[in-house]
Amino acid sequence: MEKILKVHSVNDYARYIGAPVLHPLVSVIHYDELEHCRHSLNNYDVYAMFIGDETLERLTYGQTVYDLHRHALMCVAPGQIGGKADTGEEIHTKGWGLLFAPTVLCGTDLERRMPAYTFFSYNTNEALLMSERQRETIVTLLEMLRTCLKTTPEASTALLAAHLRLILEYVARFYAEQLSLPSQEKADLLTRFENLLVKYYREGRQREHGLPTVRYCAQELCLSPNYFGDLIRQLTDDTATGIIRRFLMRRAQELLVSGKPITETAELLGFEYPQHFTRLFKNYFGLTPTAFLKREK
Repeated sequence: MEKILKVHSVNDYARYIGAPVLHPLVSVIHYDELEHCRHSLNNYDVYAMFIGDETLERLTYGQTVYDLHRHALMCVAPGQIGGKADTGEEIHTKGWGLLFAPTVLCGTDLERRMPAYTFFSYNTNEALLMSERQRETIVTLLEMLRTCLKTTPEASTALLAAHLRLILEYVARFYAEQLSLPSQEKADLLTRFENLLVKYYREGRQREHGLPTVRYCAQELCLSPNYFGDLIRQLTDDTATGIIRRFLMRRAQELLVSGKPITETAELLGFEYPQHFTRLFKNYFGLTPTAFLKREK
C-alpha cells in the first residue's frame, strides 16, 4: 500500500520537502530553490495550488493517473488526494506551490467567495494551461505574497486573505478565458449532452436511477461536474441543471399530448412522486399539467 502524507497543516508539506516555514496558515513554495525535495502522495486538509514549470509524469489525483504538462496550474481542496508516491529518490523539480488553511478564510469576504472558485474541484485533465503571460502574472502575485509572509510574519488574516483573493481571482479569470476558447469539441458538447439524455430514457435508466443528474452526465462525458457546469454556462448562459430541466419539460409535454395520464408521465420521466412533477411543471410553464391539458384540447 502506498504511503500517504497527511497534510493537516500547510507546513506538514513544507517540512516534508524541506521548504521554509513562513506562516502557520499559508505556505508559498518555490520548488526551484529546494535542495532535498521528494515526491509525496498527499491527503489534503488544506487548499493547495501548484504550477509545474516542467512536465511531471505519473501523478495521482483521486483514482486517476496523469501527466502534468509544463505551465499547467492545478488546484486541490480539503479532502482530496494527489501527488506521486515517495520512492525515496531526491528530485529536482521546477515550479511553485501555494497552500493555505481553511481557517485563514474565516470571517473574510474570501470565505463567502470560495464556492465560486469551482476549479478547486476540477479533474486534472481540466487543469489550467497557462500562457507565459498568465504564468508571469500568477508567479508575480505569489512572490508578493511570499514577501509579505517573510517581512510581516504577524500579518493579519484579512491581509493574507486579500492576497489570496487576488491570486484566485486571476486564476478564475484565466480559467474563464480557457473555457471560452472556441473549439469544435466544445461546440459538440451540447449535442453530446442532448444525446446522452435521450439515451438515458431510451435505455430506461430512470426506472432504477430516477431523474438524470448533472453528476451522471458529467461522468458519462468524462468531465468533473464543476468543469462540465462551467462549460455549459459559458456555452449557453444557462446551467446544466437548467438544460436537464428544459429537456424534461419538453419530454413531459410530448407525453401529455400523446395521451399519457399525469401520474404515468411523472413515472415515465423518473419522478418519485407525481406532486414533484406537477410542481416543477408549474414552475417551468406557469400552469399545472391539468391546466396545460385543458388548454391543448
